[in-house]
Amino acid sequence: MSAELATATGARRGSRHADYLRAAAQLFAERGYGGTSVEDVGSRLGVSGPAVYWHFASKEALLTEMLSDISDSLLEGGQRCVSQAGDDEDALTSLVRWQVQFALDHPELITVHARDLAHVPQPARQRIRRTQRLYAELWVGALGGIAPDVPEPLRRAATHAAIGLINSTPYIAANLNRTSVAALLEQMAVAALHRAVGVPPADEHRAQTGRGPFARG
Repeated sequence: MSAELATATGARRGSRHADYLRAAAQLFAERGYGGTSVEDVGSRLGVSGPAVYWHFASKEALLTEMLSDISDSLLEGGQRCVSQAGDDEDALTSLVRWQVQFALDHPELITVHARDLAHVPQPARQRIRRTQRLYAELWVGALGGIAPDVPEPLRRAATHAAIGLINSTPYIAANLNRTSVAALLEQMAVAALHRAVGVPPADEHRAQTGRGPFARG
């Protein structure tokens, strides 16, 4: 097989692999993990159940990869938000926007994660939860920069509450304009986080004082 053909074949396999993950996510969200078979996943894409086994050893393996990918993607995106931010305020706003975009792009994954994580084998589930904690700590750290005197447990609770607010998207966004929903969720989450730590949002602070949120003297 030529290098070009091998590359093309690998790309097709990779694309098909991703297709199975997307189809499974849709079906798990619609029917639940227990109500979906590997044959259902194949049928959604017009192939037989055994064809799916070329890519995944089992339905459990399919779910595990799906939820691992979610957690890894969120963490990697969150790390980019923080590394590219000019300050903690920017970092927090970017993290909120990233979570909103993810929730709007992948509502079925939000649903599957909330409902079916318990079906992932324990070692993989521990890794997923560890990755999620690392992601949440990015938010906790940004809040700490904005309000260093606020206890860490309170900042962590505020973080999880804000992420939960954003992840309500699958239940509220179906019949609403995406741009409007994104703006609503961003504004509500940013405002709630600032209220939780007792610091006005940056725009409100500037309106009250005529100064930026990090002005000194």
